[in-house]
Amino acid sequence: MNTTAITLRPAHRIASILAVSALALGLSACGKNEEPTVGQRLDSAVEKTEQAAAEARVKAEGTMQNAENKMEQSAANAEASAKQAATDAKGAIDDAAITAKVNASLAKDPDLSALKINVDTVNGKVTLNGPAPTTVARDRAETIAKAVDGVTAVNNQLVVSAS
Repeated sequence: MNTTAITLRPAHRIASILAVSALALGLSACGKNEEPTVGQRLDSAVEKTEQAAAEARVKAEGTMQNAENKMEQSAANAEASAKQAATDAKGAIDDAAITAKVNASLAKDPDLSALKINVDTVNGKVTLNGPAPTTVARDRAETIAKAVDGVTAVNNQLVVSAS
């Protein structure tokens, strides 16, 4: 009996090893063909949805920041334009006031009052055009224009008439 037990043991051992190997091979093959469970598919869908939501949030935040920057720039541009328009309007009013004051001052002078002297003012610079009876009257018109507040320069284009 002892001899039989010794001979069966290696055969029994080989059979056991083959059985375990076959079982392991079968289990590994089953794992490869197995479909994901409902829970696994649900987890995968939730993960994909969370990832898409995070990407959408980042994109929306970027778009909102871009829109905010554009609005701030537009507001700054509008403010600068409004200030420039106010400055231009003030300059035009100042130039009109200077022109009116020069005309009024010329009208007070007996030699210049009857003449058609054209007074034009741009940024405080006065240009005088038209006739002057004498060189003295021409120079006096320039002096009168220079005396008006706000006048920065006078371009005297008055022509002395040959009488």
